[in-house]
Amino acid sequence: MVPLQPDSPPPSGGFPEEIGTLPRLQAPPHPFVVEERWCGEEALEPGLSPGAERPAPGAPWRAALPLPGVQARRLMAYLAGAVKVAALVVLVYTFLFNFSVVRGSSMAPGIHDGDRILIDHVSYLFGRVERADVVVLKYPLDPGVDYIKRVIGLPGDEIRMAGGRVWVNGVEIEEPYVSSSDPFTSLCRRVKPAHFFVLGDNRTRSSDSREFGQVPQDYVRGKVDVRVWPPSRIGLVQ
Repeated sequence: MVPLQPDSPPPSGGFPEEIGTLPRLQAPPHPFVVEERWCGEEALEPGLSPGAERPAPGAPWRAALPLPGVQARRLMAYLAGAVKVAALVVLVYTFLFNFSVVRGSSMAPGIHDGDRILIDHVSYLFGRVERADVVVLKYPLDPGVDYIKRVIGLPGDEIRMAGGRVWVNGVEIEEPYVSSSDPFTSLCRRVKPAHFFVLGDNRTRSSDSREFGQVPQDYVRGKVDVRVWPPSRIGLVQ
């Protein structure tokens, strides 16, 4: 019989601290984390493109970003649209409406000296002048001067005045807008075609058709419906 030999002694230095384990390896980088670099350049701050100027030290990097092309085009389109709208407003205001300052008291008490009124140039393009309309017209004896009066007679109407009263086609008209009547004028007129007979509301202080005659239709510049100044008198003209 061959005697059993004792186990061989462990090599110098002894056994590893942990038997059956493999040496630990450093974990590989995350598969989805990739450091982007441009060829021949160092990694850039987020948002900077190659060749972009780097911001000064201590300055925020966003300040160095150029305005994107799409945003610049949108801004220019917006500004161009705003300019067009402003030009259209000015055009409409110039040709359809305008403000005027009243000089004199011939239309008191509805309109006073110094009142600012809005002249509507478009209403009579689509409608007719009506009796009792307040209008701005060219002064028949000097068309370069504008007057403001009230239309009393339309083409074909018969106008009669006497004792401070007014009749149109044989019917006396009510005039709540008149501040003082004219007890001295006595007349009877037939309004000519394409003409109007106009009077001021302040009859004793008004130069109107009693003096300068009937007004040609094409001398009527516009209708007055709104008083815009002073603030205490803003409102519709009756």
